[in-house]
Amino acid sequence: MLKPQNGKNKEENKMKEKDYYEQIKDWSFDEFQIETEEFTNWDMFKILKDITNEESRILDLGTGGGEKVLKFFPENVKEILATDFSDAMIETANLNLAKSGRKNITFKKMDNLNMDVPKEYFDVVVARNTPTCPSQIYECLKPGGYLIIHGVDKYDCHNLKKLYGRGLAYDDTTPISIIDYNAVIEAGFKDAELVPLHEREYFKNEDLLYKFMLKVPILDSFSEEKGDVKDFYLKELDRGLLHEYVEQNTYDKGIRLLRRYYGITARK
Repeated sequence: MLKPQNGKNKEENKMKEKDYYEQIKDWSFDEFQIETEEFTNWDMFKILKDITNEESRILDLGTGGGEKVLKFFPENVKEILATDFSDAMIETANLNLAKSGRKNITFKKMDNLNMDVPKEYFDVVVARNTPTCPSQIYECLKPGGYLIIHGVDKYDCHNLKKLYGRGLAYDDTTPISIIDYNAVIEAGFKDAELVPLHEREYFKNEDLLYKFMLKVPILDSFSEEKGDVKDFYLKELDRGLLHEYVEQNTYDKGIRLLRRYYGITARK
């Protein structure tokens, strides 16, 4: 959970973050040709299907261009509201929706930390790799409703971060997963479970890895503990350091990144 900031800095950082998403609205992870090995059987989309039925209402936070919702969210539910705070991302999501033919999905612009949804309305709230405010999520869930979080943890790509000396939560003492888990419990949720998720990602060549690093905030310095907004203005990387990483981490399947995610499930 990214802690809310105050005053002018908060507004400036939110605008920077919004501008970033305006610029990347048309890219997809598919273009990087990533091969993934998963070592944990925690699957948020399977969990979502198992706990929903034809009367369920789902809220998806940080939906981006809506690709995951359209591809993996259950079709036999009453309603899916998917939100993002970027106008460009919502525009892309609506274009993707038109192509899909789905009728039970609505995309809406919304800030996760200033939620504008009815109280006790949703059966499930899903948050994928996005800042959250569990206390606001708690209010919009029906009694007995579910929260599902998938996040990127402090030690994600840690050997790469060490080489560059910076990155997501690099200098924090507490893992992001623990910060989020504690916030969920403090908001009043019960049956909260935290599951570490380990994956390996392989890239076919150094150019694809370089382009990937410019699109994702792995090496952007920010503190989850301090509530800093990410610096999304990384325009280039030290290619020498990246080449050093590639030489040390190339295997038969390609250039390897060690990914560290986490999953949280809880009930109201």
